[in-house]
Amino acid sequence: MKYNPATEPSPLPYSPFKSCTVPRPIGWLSSVSTTGVENIAPYSQWQNLTFDPPMVMFSANQYPDGRRKDTVINAESTGWFVWNMATYPLREAVNKSAMALGPEESEFEHLGLTRTYAENFPVPMVQESPVKFECKYHSTHRIPGASAVGTVDIIFATVETVHIDDEVITVDGRLDIKKIEPIARLGYFDYTVVRETFEMRVPGADQDAQMGLEGRAA
Repeated sequence: MKYNPATEPSPLPYSPFKSCTVPRPIGWLSSVSTTGVENIAPYSQWQNLTFDPPMVMFSANQYPDGRRKDTVINAESTGWFVWNMATYPLREAVNKSAMALGPEESEFEHLGLTRTYAENFPVPMVQESPVKFECKYHSTHRIPGASAVGTVDIIFATVETVHIDDEVITVDGRLDIKKIEPIARLGYFDYTVVRETFEMRVPGADQDAQMGLEGRAA
């Protein structure tokens, strides 16, 4: 099977495109508006960019009517947002936070989560999430799509403060990923959870790993 996704409909009953790049880490992003409305929403186009300095990015498609996502507007207008690691115990809250609400209503009011606040700017954070990044807005790259909903804002940010709960750090100073159980997005309505890991070391890469280079594997 092959097809041109720009000019041909998918020959399958469900589009396979998003299911080909998996698993995708979830950008569970909290922010606040200039009027104080607190927001949290999951984004499945989220990734780190570099480590020196630490930078991250997320992309957000517009709504079909052309409105931009609240997280994008809040990040641009206040200069800050927070990434909260999405975990298996928090999966229902992550999913519920994707509901479409008006910009005057906060998703936090529907989630039953404990709010704490970032140190650099009063952005709400999910206390139950074991890892959080305070992210300082850097820039936006806007790419027009073939439709209103296809138009995307790509937000770049630097990571200014990292919060890690002590109980998810191993005795040798690593994140205990199997204990954290991060979830990731697949295609369709499917997700996965990390419960098994394995190690492969590039020869001579130990020092690189300590510096964040991870064996020069980008």
